[in-house]
Amino acid sequence: MAELKLGMIGLDTSHCQAFSSLLNNKEHPHHVPGATITHAFPGGSQEFSLSRERVERITADVRDNAGVEILDSIEAVAERVDAILLTSVDGRVHLEEFRKLAPFGKPVFIDKPFATSVADAKEILALSERHNAPVLSCSSIRFAKGIAELGQDAEIFGCEAFGPAAILDDFPGLFWYGIHSAEVLFSKMGAGCKEVSVRKTDRADVVTGVWEDGRIGTLYGFRFQGVGGFGATVFSSKGIEHGIGASKPPAYALMLDKIIEFFRTGVAPIEKQVTLEIVAFLEAANKSRETGEVVSL
Repeated sequence: MAELKLGMIGLDTSHCQAFSSLLNNKEHPHHVPGATITHAFPGGSQEFSLSRERVERITADVRDNAGVEILDSIEAVAERVDAILLTSVDGRVHLEEFRKLAPFGKPVFIDKPFATSVADAKEILALSERHNAPVLSCSSIRFAKGIAELGQDAEIFGCEAFGPAAILDDFPGLFWYGIHSAEVLFSKMGAGCKEVSVRKTDRADVVTGVWEDGRIGTLYGFRFQGVGGFGATVFSSKGIEHGIGASKPPAYALMLDKIIEFFRTGVAPIEKQVTLEIVAFLEAANKSRETGEVVSL
């Protein structure tokens, strides 16, 4: 089977270095075969400090250490590749960038967060449908060993997902790191969340979602000095299962396996409604954080 040529848009996140190393370096102990990143466009967001401060350094890294050719436009990259990794760290620019990619009709992986508003998420999905440009978006944490297997082949009654949830001054609330635990929560609970409420302190947020069938799922996002790691507790027909995400094999490698399969088939392993609801869940959580009220999705 021919190796896929991939383009990368937005060189302002450590994911760019991780992906290019796992895919392009055949000597990497966790090398993911089947695709090579050949071309990229730096992009970057002037609205987000963690984008502005990193784009030049990461661009140089993937060019010099992974052999990726840097081009001067999104369209130039899309013309030369089979599929695209849209890795821009600022989810607020994903719609603008996808508008340029969609007309090429090629599969696109959109790094988390898919978008930072339901309006943007719906427009991306509409463009995807109109141009037959399949999309997939996810956090690697949902595939991490220790988390992915929780609740498999069982009826899920409820879930508590947890992990770091830093809040930044120039990024919309829980969309920054809360996205990881939200991904885990919805990977277990599925679609159907109808309302969200949040209790917050400086040290943590507890986001409670009520599903239409009466199930409850929670996201516990913490900001404890020196504490990290993601995990979940799942209540299911198999009993109570608890797991912590493992670092080996790297979750990035496990996710890239899924991404390459998606690029070949055009079929995303995650339902569009789930992707949309994750955005709606976090948008509602941000509103509830500010008002203290229950917010309907």
